[in-house]
Amino acid sequence: MKFNKPFKPLLILALAFLFAAFQQQTFNKKTLYLIGDSTVRNGGEGNLQRGWGNFLQEFFDSTKLEVSNQAMAGRSTRTFIKEGRWEKVLETLKPGDYVIMQFGHNEGSVPDTTKAGYRGVLRGMGDETKELTWPDGTKETVHAYGWYLEKFIKDTKAKGAIPIVASMIPRNKFQDGDVERANQDFGKWARDAARRQGAFFLDLNSIVADQYDIWGQEVVKGLFERDHTHTNEAGARINAWSVTEGLRGLKECDLKDYLTKDKPTLFLIGDSTVKNGQGDGAGGLWGWGDYIAPYFDLDKIKVQNHALGGTSSRTFQTYGMWQTVLEKLKPGDYLIMQFGHNDSSPLDDEARARGTIKSAGLEAENIYNPISKSQETVYSYGQYLRQMILAAKAKGVTPIVCSLIPRNSWEDGKVVTAENDYGLWAKQVAEDTETAFIDLNQLVADQYDELGETYVKAHYFNDTDHTHTIEEGAELNAKIVAKAINGLNEIGLKEFLKNE
Repeated sequence: MKFNKPFKPLLILALAFLFAAFQQQTFNKKTLYLIGDSTVRNGGEGNLQRGWGNFLQEFFDSTKLEVSNQAMAGRSTRTFIKEGRWEKVLETLKPGDYVIMQFGHNEGSVPDTTKAGYRGVLRGMGDETKELTWPDGTKETVHAYGWYLEKFIKDTKAKGAIPIVASMIPRNKFQDGDVERANQDFGKWARDAARRQGAFFLDLNSIVADQYDIWGQEVVKGLFERDHTHTNEAGARINAWSVTEGLRGLKECDLKDYLTKDKPTLFLIGDSTVKNGQGDGAGGLWGWGDYIAPYFDLDKIKVQNHALGGTSSRTFQTYGMWQTVLEKLKPGDYLIMQFGHNDSSPLDDEARARGTIKSAGLEAENIYNPISKSQETVYSYGQYLRQMILAAKAKGVTPIVCSLIPRNSWEDGKVVTAENDYGLWAKQVAEDTETAFIDLNQLVADQYDELGETYVKAHYFNDTDHTHTIEEGAELNAKIVAKAINGLNEIGLKEFLKNE
């Protein structure tokens, strides 16, 4: 392509402007350096263990901040410096950058020149030292754990960067039902080092341990891979989310300002009572999820209804719908789940094989699935909900559990509720996982009872279906859901409702 002479200077000027803008954007882009051990960075081909730093970038706006994970498996505060890894970080660290440091898992051995003691440090915050002579004649002065952390902090500040000390993530070690914490040793010393040097402190040990205590030992063991120290991907994502939650609590630290702030999405998952068919009113039937969007300010939040008729909490996962939703979820999103109508089916019938074990517990049963023609381990209704809750939280998403809407079934002038089965189990799982809960079953039942059996049957259901609502019934249920969301003060979803 040829350009005329007057156009060439303009083209050159435009290219120069774009190059300068690119340089300016690159220069202004901050870097968050992570230093630590395998609990921060782990994995590789054939290795299912992951560190929380492997996934932290997903929670930040990559156009404004880059996460540089310089952690290395097997290192302690002492060996990270001795091997020159800290010096390499300092070479590229620039004013305005951030450093999160999390050590402690490898410092516990007595420091000496043996294989067992080459990475050990002196315990505590003192100034005492230990002199070592290696077989090649080189000398090494070993310091206390706190001394090494304080060196990281002081070196970071000297470069004009911002240090953040994180206490180490807890191991999968329980005693008397509670996870073992580090608040009397390495966690305490990390806090002391941050306080003495005026650095931000992120009590990651306590944040994660609090969550582990709620979930319990049986659930937590599923977050670790092969040993009690190293998490799998799910565990690492939960810990990464915990880091961001901790950062949000550091009022004077502006690192939280770089967390992703894209318009969030409210995802709905469930069965046909949430979305019937294609959501087009076929047969005159509608799910409440098709009428919830108008209650929200769609300039501030998106609403996506991914519910699918005929699914249970089990088949929504085994058929792949949950994985599709999970891949779309991003930090800051919300997820409402409502299952139960199809979970009471048989576990292994030849029609759909969609049933779940009737409980909120951890029961499991091995069956032959005649649909997939393969062996399958089937879990309880509560455990399938729990799996989705934990996966959502690991992505930085806020889940909300809804009990199933009541059917058009009546006894003695009152609608039949699920207060002793699926409604109860949904509530128990929500409580166990510290997840927001909407008792939709009871809220709708209260409204039905007030209006009366005759009115409800005439206005909210057709003559042949006692489960699926027609348009007016779906609109009522959506209104009840929106009102319940407005009462959930512990989460931020209510802020996106329209002010009406």
